[in-house]
Amino acid sequence: MPNSILCIGEVLWDVYPDAKHLGGAPFNVACHLRALGRDAAFASRIGRDALGEEILRAVARHDISTELIQADPALPTGTVLVTFPAPDQPVYEIKHPVAWDAIEATEELLRAADEAEAVVFGTLAQRSERSRHTIHEVIGRAPGTIVCDLNLRPPSDDPAICETSLERSDIVKLNDSELGTLAKWFKLPDDQRKAASALARRFSLQTLCITRGGNGAALWHDGHWFEHPGCRIEVADAVGAGDAFLASLMSDLLCGGDASASLARANAVGAYVASQPSATPPLDFNRIQQLCAS
Repeated sequence: MPNSILCIGEVLWDVYPDAKHLGGAPFNVACHLRALGRDAAFASRIGRDALGEEILRAVARHDISTELIQADPALPTGTVLVTFPAPDQPVYEIKHPVAWDAIEATEELLRAADEAEAVVFGTLAQRSERSRHTIHEVIGRAPGTIVCDLNLRPPSDDPAICETSLERSDIVKLNDSELGTLAKWFKLPDDQRKAASALARRFSLQTLCITRGGNGAALWHDGHWFEHPGCRIEVADAVGAGDAFLASLMSDLLCGGDASASLARANAVGAYVASQPSATPPLDFNRIQQLCAS
């Protein structure tokens, strides 16, 4: 899989009140990258159980190789209980410990890292020392762009892990609430634009993107600031919208896309996913184009 975008971290079942859906932020990003026509590889760990077997079949249906998905002989496949106090405000109960807490630095995984065009990782999968060590070994070997998707899910929101991840990244995506948390940790300005600029300078970031839910997103890119007001939709399920946003944004930026146009398209892709059930619905490019033009 030379020149793939390698996504590493959690894969799990999001268990809703009435169904379960395949999820996990790095898997969602990989899935949307494939839907957008990019070559994406995915690395994680599942249990030797029925839920793990279901994951392998579901991943293959998304046209993603399962060769970097490890099987743990003892720990179970990951699950997350998802509830919705409001339609656009999912609440997560993330089970621990599970198989993706124990991702190993296998020869196959390190070889994929050596050949990756970019690596996408997050902070949640670093809650255990074993997976954290593997993730940092992977991003330390990768020759291409390093993309961090912050997922500050209490109690797995360690400032030290976050700081180390930011130090090793080129592109960072976070939401406005997470920026507020970082502002407290790192004593950033109250103004969002000034906070983004200070964070980018502190960690030598090329790109910093702040998602704002239904209010769009902002982008600090190569010293310039861009904003998009978002797309008007009826929210069906906000889970995975940020992952789709990131997949679109990084796909365009890695190809040298215009920052403003890339931000607009990412907003449209994220909004479309939020208007559909589940985190990885098939992408309707005609509808996405309509949202982009609205």
